[in-house]
Amino acid sequence: MIRFLQVSLMRGIKPLLEGADVTLNPGDKIGLIGANGAGKSSLFGLLRGELHADQGEIDFPAKWRMAYVAQETPPLDRAAIDYAIDGDVTLRNLEAELARLESEPESMENGIQIGELYAALADADAYTVQSRAEQLLIGLGFSLDQMQQPVASFSGGWRMRLNLAQALMCPSDLLLLDEPTNHLDLDAIIWLEEWLKQYAGTLIIISHDRDFLDEVVNVIVQIDERKLKRYSGNYSSFERQRAAQLVLAQGALEKQMRQRAHLESFVNRFKAKASKARQAQSRMKALAKMEELAPLRAAAEFSFEFRPPLNAPNPLLVLDDVNAGYLIGNEDEEKRAKTIVSNINFSLQTGQRIGLLGVNGAGKSTLIKTIAGELQPLTGVAVTGKGLSIGYFAQHQVEMLRHDESPLWHLNKIAPTVREQELRNFLGGFNFPGTMVTSPIKPFSGGEKARLALALIVWQRPNLLLLDEPTNHLDLETREALTMALAQFEGTLVLVSHDRHLLRATTDQFIIVADGKLQPFDGDLDDYKDWLFQTKLGKNNEGKNGSTATSTPLPVAKKTTDLPLASPISKKQDAEQRQRSNALKKPITTRIKQLEEQIAKRNTEKSAIELALADSTIYDASNQAKLKSLLADQKTVTQDLTQLEEEWLEQQEQLEKLA
Repeated sequence: MIRFLQVSLMRGIKPLLEGADVTLNPGDKIGLIGANGAGKSSLFGLLRGELHADQGEIDFPAKWRMAYVAQETPPLDRAAIDYAIDGDVTLRNLEAELARLESEPESMENGIQIGELYAALADADAYTVQSRAEQLLIGLGFSLDQMQQPVASFSGGWRMRLNLAQALMCPSDLLLLDEPTNHLDLDAIIWLEEWLKQYAGTLIIISHDRDFLDEVVNVIVQIDERKLKRYSGNYSSFERQRAAQLVLAQGALEKQMRQRAHLESFVNRFKAKASKARQAQSRMKALAKMEELAPLRAAAEFSFEFRPPLNAPNPLLVLDDVNAGYLIGNEDEEKRAKTIVSNINFSLQTGQRIGLLGVNGAGKSTLIKTIAGELQPLTGVAVTGKGLSIGYFAQHQVEMLRHDESPLWHLNKIAPTVREQELRNFLGGFNFPGTMVTSPIKPFSGGEKARLALALIVWQRPNLLLLDEPTNHLDLETREALTMALAQFEGTLVLVSHDRHLLRATTDQFIIVADGKLQPFDGDLDDYKDWLFQTKLGKNNEGKNGSTATSTPLPVAKKTTDLPLASPISKKQDAEQRQRSNALKKPITTRIKQLEEQIAKRNTEKSAIELALADSTIYDASNQAKLKSLLADQKTVTQDLTQLEEEWLEQQEQLEKLA
């Protein structure tokens, strides 16, 4: 197991951990969460031995093999698949030793050592490593051709996927993953979830993707107020437990305040009277020893909203027989067209909320850029409605921000006639307070830069939002704020995202880019997950033993006059499914209702008891029997409440599993 014992850690003058304790069991899958700057990555540094605690101990078995994702990828000429296999350092060392021995003159001793090495290679699964690496890289979005390309030929995001592949190839007892989904598309994230569910070792993940955490982890460790707090269950379970703690902590604080007021009242009334002096002194000591309870803080909430669009043309945009793609070639030669998505007949109506699906490289970003006008149609016609105002967010918009300028400068560029105080107030609403609003953005985190890019879009009051992976680098609080803002957005939305919580909460229909075509998708994200696994399985079998994979049919809707509208699921199947689901849920919801009624009743009883105990006359000698009875009742009610609340949490977890 992993044990943190009274661990304290400083980075510069900032304390990150103070006397932190936590125990993690072998095989736990842990989600490590906390505010930006709380010390999550530093905790990984402690585990890797790159940082050392200022006080306390960190203990885990010395024989454990540890794997983690490297942050740098050298521009090597080595093939991508060989680079991935390099993650299995033990295997590579055995291969190197075998090559050395085989190059030496033959001898009996040499032959024995070579035999032992072949046995060790068999134990290390050397004879399946090529196929395992292929499966892993296909899952992360690489084609068979890409696997043979040199590492140096890949962009930064793809190199990070290769680093992730190395970590997954490494046999390990402890796997540390820091934001593994940041450079992945939805298809790769879904594959990674399934891989991590099968991982047999101890897993610690830093992630801001709540659906990913819900699918993978069974323990949450929160860094809060420089302590490590352990919660059983996934992220949704953590949220429920945290909310319950906030309620209980507030009740404990109010109770202590009443007790303190009572003690102070007794001391003030009787400390001057000789007959009561000893009792007064006793209560003064109790008052001094009383541990000061601080209110349990909820995470600081951040929220914003999109202002209503100034107008709403309908349709906003029509693409008629459009081929979307790129013109390639240099200035000295005639450019040729490379079509990515063909024969697009697509219209955007006011109020539509569309999630755009498709595997990596299918053409989602190409389509978004064509709608945004950044790419001109190769063929066909794009017609925009009068008054169309597009708010387009993509990672390259973030990269185009001027690093030597401030948030205020950026906003002033698009609103030069607006008073500075109004601009400051607006940026303050996006968590750019005080001097931060006038500071150069170069040292800002990726999440802060993304938040600024979003703020600039919101200011312009678009009637069409095109968002291409808007949650990259955003923390959980900012993601939730974006989700709430988009859910209330009054315009039209087209969203590409690997954040399933965001997709579910803000879109009401899906279209998919697949096989070079744009088609309506008849299903939800679970159907898409099933289709992805069938598709990847087909790709994995392609070309093996001379066979050719058959393509997996898309669950597409029947042709309609408006492409984005998917046909509804069969009403009969839907009704049968609801009946089965309701039959399973009914006893649980009934029990939850009973528990809530009992909890409300016990809270009423508890309040009445505490009100009676707040009356100073109850502590008179003549009321000792009544006081004793009240204290006994208070203990019983508190115990009952604890049991009821624990059962309520268990029932809620069961209900969530059926949702």
